[in-house]
Amino acid sequence: MKAELNIDTQEIVREITQEVIRELKPYLTGTGKSEDDTLFTVESIARYLQVSPQWVYERVHLKELPYFKIGKFPRFKKSEIDHWLDTLKIPAINPVSRRLKVIK
Repeated sequence: MKAELNIDTQEIVREITQEVIRELKPYLTGTGKSEDDTLFTVESIARYLQVSPQWVYERVHLKELPYFKIGKFPRFKKSEIDHWLDTLKIPAINPVSRRLKVIK
């Protein structure tokens, strides 16, 4: 009895290559960490959010902005700030389904 096994080696090599690239991609940027691991200072988060540093300090004092402390200095993780921003989204209003009358 003879068994044959047909394996597409090219396809296997492509799949392995794609998996290796996916795993190594975060390290290919030169820093070894993803963009979501970025830490902001008060000044840099103020620039990122396009607000004043005073506004940031007020939000920290009121505990409205996600942060943690390194010593006495507040720091902000980009992924947490982006998630916080998503919670502030105001949904778009659905367009009016009927036609409005124009008053002349």
